[in-house]
Amino acid sequence: MKLLASLTKSQREAVGLLQIGTFLEYFDLMLYVHLAVLLNELFFPKTDPKTAALLSAFAFCSTYVLRPFGALFFGYIGDNLGRKTAIILSTSLMAVACFFMSILPTYAEVGIFASVAMITCRVLQGFSATGEVIGAEIYLSEILKPPASYQLVSWVVELCTLGSFASLLAASLVFKCNASWRTVFILGGMIAISGAVARRRLRETPDFLKSKILKHKVKAEPPVISRSTSLAYFLIYSGYPLCFYLIYIYSADILKHSMHYTATQVIDHNLLLTLLSFVIGVSIIFLAKNVYPLKIVRIRGYLALLTLLVIPLLPLTNIYVLTTAQVLLSLFALGTIPAIPIFFKHFPTHKRFTYSSVIYALSRAFMYVFTSFGLVYLTELLGFYGLWIIALPVAAGFIWGVSHFEKLEDVQKVETKIPMAIAA
Repeated sequence: MKLLASLTKSQREAVGLLQIGTFLEYFDLMLYVHLAVLLNELFFPKTDPKTAALLSAFAFCSTYVLRPFGALFFGYIGDNLGRKTAIILSTSLMAVACFFMSILPTYAEVGIFASVAMITCRVLQGFSATGEVIGAEIYLSEILKPPASYQLVSWVVELCTLGSFASLLAASLVFKCNASWRTVFILGGMIAISGAVARRRLRETPDFLKSKILKHKVKAEPPVISRSTSLAYFLIYSGYPLCFYLIYIYSADILKHSMHYTATQVIDHNLLLTLLSFVIGVSIIFLAKNVYPLKIVRIRGYLALLTLLVIPLLPLTNIYVLTTAQVLLSLFALGTIPAIPIFFKHFPTHKRFTYSSVIYALSRAFMYVFTSFGLVYLTELLGFYGLWIIALPVAAGFIWGVSHFEKLEDVQKVETKIPMAIAA
């Protein structure tokens, strides 16, 4: 409350609109993910377990493979027409995808057309999601100053988690109350439309307006961004997709096939894990009041590496062991909060939306495709030890990426102190 009281009225309004909007957007995006145990059976042909796993991976990855194109599209809009325009358009596209998903015929009715249509809707959702999340994070990073930005931008991520929790709750109600899954997608579309209309009240960020003025007055030179900074950003944002997939998708397959959990039991299990993840995230946000954000991220990176090293050695077909592994991965996830504004700061303002969203989208597309398909074959050949082939390099890359931004921050501090020392 004290943090919000320090903001202006327009800043508080922007925080509320963006955080609530992100919550609703992720409710829409994650509905299919958590209803996949039901919807994959409705929209794909029945096959053997391995083929079913590949089809499930394909349906999951379809949300992410075209995200880089969405990032280029929204990046251009965000850097040329404004952050506000990109955010409103992304929310509107999500609404369209939800409405279409609610009326799709099933595989039993129209055959393979149902599979193609569902994947197309998922692609459209993934296309719009990048503009939503990155747009909200950049907008708040540009209108708020540290340390307030560290906490309030992190709340965008946590409300994504809360949106996922709400979609899980909705999925649970679908199964337990024998409700129609179509109704939930109609509700999601209506929610997204409401969010798009509400966000029209946003004002453009001062950083964007300033960059537009300078761009017209001065002949701007191409932005210089080091390859190492781009690589570090990519590696950092590659960490969470790995953890998310292992916690919710890979573990769900173990629950379903090795422990014979029903769809309702899997959803209830994931519901508790998502709530735990939200509590962990909120705790980290409060920790950022006293601990430097990059230090928090780096320590979690080391603990995640240790966790990923140990997990394949455990008997994961035991429910208590698997749940413990999921809890540890949630606790030490390779996440970016509360350091997100620090990462954005090292991209030039007039190209910030494009660079950050494209690299973010590439990290999601690469990691989800590589992880979901790779684990099908690696675990078949090597058992749970196959997790090491993907997990350990990703965790090591994450730690290197954080160290790179720590060095950039140290250099910036020195460069800031020199003019002050000369002036004194």
